[in-house]
This record gives sequence, C-alpha cells and structure tokens, in this order.
Amino acid sequence: MARQRNLAASLGAWSALHRKTALFGWLFAVIALTVLGGMAGQKTLTEADYGTGESGRAARLLVDAGIKTPAPEMVLVHSRELSVEEPEFKKAVADAIAAVDGTGLAQSIADPYKTGAVSKDKHDALVQFAVKGDPDTAADRIQPVVDALAKVDETHTGVTLGQYGAASGLKGINDSLGEDFTRAEFTAVPVALGILLVVFGALLSAVLPLILAITACVAAMGLLALSSQLVPVDSMTNSVLLLMGLAVGVDYCLFYIRREREERAAGRDKETALRIAAATSGRSVLISGLTVAVAMAGMFLSGLTVFEGFAVATIEVVLIAVLGSMTVLPAVMAMLGDRIDAGRIPGLRRRTRVRTVGEKPGRLLGAVLRAPALFAVLGIAFLLALAAPALSMKTEKLGFDQLLPAGNVTAQTAQRIEKSFPGAPAPAQIVFETGDITSAESVTAIEEFKKQALASGDVKNPVEVTVHEDENIAVINAPLPGDGRGATSVAALKQLRDVIIPATLERDSANQAPVGGDLAFSTDYNDQLKSSIVPVFAFVMGISFLLMLLCFRSPVIAVTSIVLNLLSVAAAYGVMTAVFQKGWGDELVGTTAVGAVESWMPLFVFVVLFGLSMDYHVFVVSRIREAYDMGVDNRSAVAHGIRSTAGVVTSAGLIMVAVFAVFGTLSMQDFKQLGVGLAVAVLLDATLVRAVLLPAVMALLGRSNWWLPGWLTWLPQLSHGEEQPAAPARDDTVPAPSAPPAPARS
Repeated sequence: MARQRNLAASLGAWSALHRKTALFGWLFAVIALTVLGGMAGQKTLTEADYGTGESGRAARLLVDAGIKTPAPEMVLVHSRELSVEEPEFKKAVADAIAAVDGTGLAQSIADPYKTGAVSKDKHDALVQFAVKGDPDTAADRIQPVVDALAKVDETHTGVTLGQYGAASGLKGINDSLGEDFTRAEFTAVPVALGILLVVFGALLSAVLPLILAITACVAAMGLLALSSQLVPVDSMTNSVLLLMGLAVGVDYCLFYIRREREERAAGRDKETALRIAAATSGRSVLISGLTVAVAMAGMFLSGLTVFEGFAVATIEVVLIAVLGSMTVLPAVMAMLGDRIDAGRIPGLRRRTRVRTVGEKPGRLLGAVLRAPALFAVLGIAFLLALAAPALSMKTEKLGFDQLLPAGNVTAQTAQRIEKSFPGAPAPAQIVFETGDITSAESVTAIEEFKKQALASGDVKNPVEVTVHEDENIAVINAPLPGDGRGATSVAALKQLRDVIIPATLERDSANQAPVGGDLAFSTDYNDQLKSSIVPVFAFVMGISFLLMLLCFRSPVIAVTSIVLNLLSVAAAYGVMTAVFQKGWGDELVGTTAVGAVESWMPLFVFVVLFGLSMDYHVFVVSRIREAYDMGVDNRSAVAHGIRSTAGVVTSAGLIMVAVFAVFGTLSMQDFKQLGVGLAVAVLLDATLVRAVLLPAVMALLGRSNWWLPGWLTWLPQLSHGEEQPAAPARDDTVPAPSAPPAPARS
C-alpha cells in the first residue's frame, strides 16, 4: 500500500522555502488577533451562567424576570474578652453600621441586636447588609466599604471587625487570581528558559521555543476574546490557557529542534536534516496536537459552561502552538541553519549523541528488556498504590473561604462566621413563581412553608421573604442548619426540595419553587459532573483509540496507550486525594488540606492528561515504529526508540512538570490542586511509564504490537520517517545488525 503524503513534511518544506512569508505571516497573525481581541474584550460568565439543574433553573428564573438579588455582605464584630452586652462592644457595632451606611453603597442594613444575630457565647455579632446596584459588579465597587470598616477596626482595640460576603469574597478571589497570574507569568517563563538552556547549552536555541510558545499564548488570548463573545469564559480561563500554552508550545518546538540537531550530528546537510525533522517530529507534533485538541473537545459533553470555556481556550492555544511549530519554526531554523547554536554557554554545551540500532541499551532499559514481566508488574503495582487513596475521593465545589489561602483575612472571617452562625454564610434561596404572588393562596403557601420548614428543623431563623409583585415572584432566603456544606446541611436541602416545598409552595402544580443558593449550586454542580463523567471519559478514550489506530495501524498499540494513560491519571487522582483531602504532606505544597478535591478538577485533569500523555506516547512509539519499518526486530526497535527519545522526553517532561509545579506554588487552592495533579502525572508519565512500563509491555507483546486485523487493512499507511528502501525480511528472534554511525558534526 502506498504511504499517505506527510502533511507535516509538506508544511515544513513550504515554510523552509518561503521563510519570510511564514515568519511575517505569523507575526501579522499574532498582532492582528491581539488587536482584534483587545477591541472586542473578553466576555466572562455571569453568576447565572454557571448554574445547572434546579439551582440553575432558580437563577435563570430571576434573570429572565430581570430580578437581580443584591450581593449579600456580612460584618463580623468579634471580641475574645468583651461580651456583646458591654458598652464598648455595642459602640463598635454602632460605628460599623454607621461606617457601612456612610458609604452610600449599602441597603437593608440589619442591626444584630434587633435581628438576634448574636452568637451563643456572646462574643460575636453579625451586621448584615446588601450592596446596592448590579450584583455582578459588586466586587468591583466594594472597596470603599472595606476601607471604611478598616478605619473603625483601628479605633476599637478590644474588638476586631471582619467582612465577608458575595462581593468581598469575590474581590478576594479576583485579587488572589491577579497576583497568582502575575507570579505564574514571571516564574514559569524563567524556569522554562533555565531548563532549555541546560537542554541545548546555547542561548538562541533555548530562547526560540520560549518565544514561539509565548507568542502562541498571546495570539490565543486574542482569539479567546473573540470566541468568548459566543462562548463566555471563566476568570480562571486565561491562567489555564497560559499553563497549557507554555507547556505544549515549548515541548513541540523542543521535539522539532532536537530531531533536527540529531540529524545534523549524524552528518546530514541542513536541508535534509530539516526535512527529516519535519517528516518525523513535525508529524508527531501534528498528531499530538490533534489528539490534545480532540480530547479537550470532550469537555463540551460535560453540560457545564465553565468547561466549554476551558475547552475552547485549550483547543485554540494548542492548535496555534501546532501551527507555529510546523510553519514559523522550520522557517526560522532554515534562516538560522547552524547559527541556531549561537550563544553557547560554557559547561553546558554537549555534543548531540547519535543513537544507532543495535546499540547496547543502558542499565535500566537493559534490565527492563531482560525481565519485562517483572518490571511491568512492579511498575503497575507502584502506580496502583499511588492511586489507592482516590477510592475515597470526595469532590466538592469549594467556597470562597476554601479557595483563598488559609491565612487570608476574608477566609478566616468566613470560617468564624460559619462556626458562630451556622447557615448564615449561605442560606438556601427559594425562587417561588406563581400566577399571582399577591393572592391569598400565594400568601398562605409562603406562610405554610415558613411554618413547616421551621418546625422540621431543616430551616433556621431568620427566614426572609422578598416579594416582586410585577414579576409574580417571591425570593425566600432560608438559612440551613449545619455549616452550609456538610452532611447536616445537605440532608436539610434534600428535605427542603423533596418534602417541604412540594407540600407547600408547589402544592398547586402551576407553581414552581426551585431552590438555589451556594449549597444547592454545589450539589447540582457535583451531580452534573458525576453524570457527565461516563460520556466524557468514553468520548476521550474512544477518540484517542481511533487516532492511535489511524496513526500506527495497530489496535494493540491503541489499547496499550489508553491503559497506560489511565494508570497515570489514576495515580494523579490518588496523590491529589492524599494531599488535599487527607492532608498527607499538604505542608510541602504550602497549604492546609480543605478536606475535598475541587469538583471540576477530576474531569479536567483527566481530559488534559489524556491529551498531554499522547505527546510523549506518539513521539516515542513513532521512533519505535520508524525503526521497525526499517526491518529491525521488535525488541531492538523498542530499545532504539526508547534510547533515541529518552533525552528529549525527559527534557520535555521536566519543562511541563516545572510549569505545572509553578502553579502548584500559587496561593489559590484550585491552582494548587491543578498544578500538583498535572505535575505528578506528567512526571510519572515521562519517567516510569515511558522508560519502564512502555518498553516492558511492548517487549512482552512482541510482534503482536503490530498486529492488524484483515478487515482493517484499508487504513492508510502513514510514514513514520524518511522514505526507506524496501526492508528485508524480518526475523524477530535475532536482532538486526546495526549500521555504523555516520561521522558526527559539531
């Protein structure tokens, strides 16, 4: 069967011949996307956009009716020595109320002495109010209130004031996000550059991948701003884009440059070396990028808007990085030639070693190939041991106080409020819609709801009812018992939804009363994620199988790829559960375990890791197949492929681990979980899986690796290297003799 034309080789050849067109076309595209994206502005998700299930229906009812519930805020007045009845404490409460009212930004200010918002131990009082205006912009306008309360706090030495609520909590998140994003930018780039300097030993060849990765991220951010007009994104999406863009952008360039340098060291001329790099590494980059992009598309099946934004951002940055590595990179390399090694660094410059088929493997690889069954069992057992804690994984939509660092003042205030006033931070919000909200039946239904809810103990006082007559909607805020997220609160929410509301507010089938609020949102969000796991996992694994089957014409290789990737993902889940849920070694990553894994993390980590793992897998197996297609027996081909790619896979893995680890050092809890999970998985994938498990499994399978059923012979036969003469008959029991290495070029 004739081999299919290699698209990567064609693009590389075109770019090498049309260098200026490729280079200036890339620069123009980056600038154009940046300008257009800046003009359009990035459209972010509103609070209602995040919703799903019943809580999403409650939020949508309010949006459709044009009702915007003011952002609730709380001021905690606390003293360890003073009682709430003492004059100094009362003066502090009065001054706090006056300060909040004096900003002109507050409404419905509640005096705790009138509402009974005093703790049982008489050392805390809670001043509640709402922020005037649009709740979606409240976080941007809350600073004057924060400043006013800070002045009151300074004047009362025996009493401390703390603020927490929808606006101040979101402001704390946004401030931390901004600081984290800046720190990630200024840390990840130098770290990646340092690793590249060690890998290449030359300044220019180290800087080039980084420049291309950064410009790919810049272009992708501009494109994301444009696409966000159709698919709004979460505020964290830019950080995810930077994380993925730096990781894959640098890796793709690294694969390409290392192969070109290797061919030059083998004695090839510049044009031939670049052509081979395009046909081999360029093709691996294309397949890897498409696999990552398709895997990311699985997030569209989650049914959650935040995942749709993540999917769009990662697909855009990965495809742009692929395009850059296949066009502008070969153009620049053709321009530079051997000058790409300019700026050699003393002590770091090492001659590229040319690996030949039949060369004796190193100690580890040699041991693996001599006893593949033993190493396969040990490697799998180790990964399963790491994965074991994941059996008890608990996922939860983390609240503001959990996302913020443990030492954050806002987080500490929220935790104190939860302890002293259970249910106060996040009451259930029932949106009661009926034909006539002022009718006697509606008024009776609301009163009956309050009576039954309070009598059941599943709702606590004060139950607040806000009636919107023109919209025929009543918004009922009902504090739940417990801490607002534990088993007690969850049970109360279930009783509210399943028993109390159907018996009162929804007794008339024409009425509807969906329950929203923080706990309801978290519960529905988790339920939606759990229901989407099977379709997302099936889609990603199915597409990955088809792509690997198409690439290598081997169902065995495709299945092996999926199993090895699943082991890496399971190990990452286990480490995340151990650190962030159980608290094993949490101090090593500078955090305190919050007792749960962020609810969207498992699905996102699975999709990302499944895509990224293909980077190494395609690159390594392509070199193995390349040798096998030249007539080398299976075991020698495996040895050659692993040896030939060991350096570049280790370097690429180190860069990814370093970038992800930077995110693991940031202050936000979700960044930490994401960074640690990805870093651990990539580390295992680039070392244990690729250096031990992959060669062990492929050695055990032997010629079965390349088995293709007769009914699949119609699959296109893709080239895995430069065109070779017809291979001699292969004897898989005797290693093929190795050709002498070509003279090395410096």
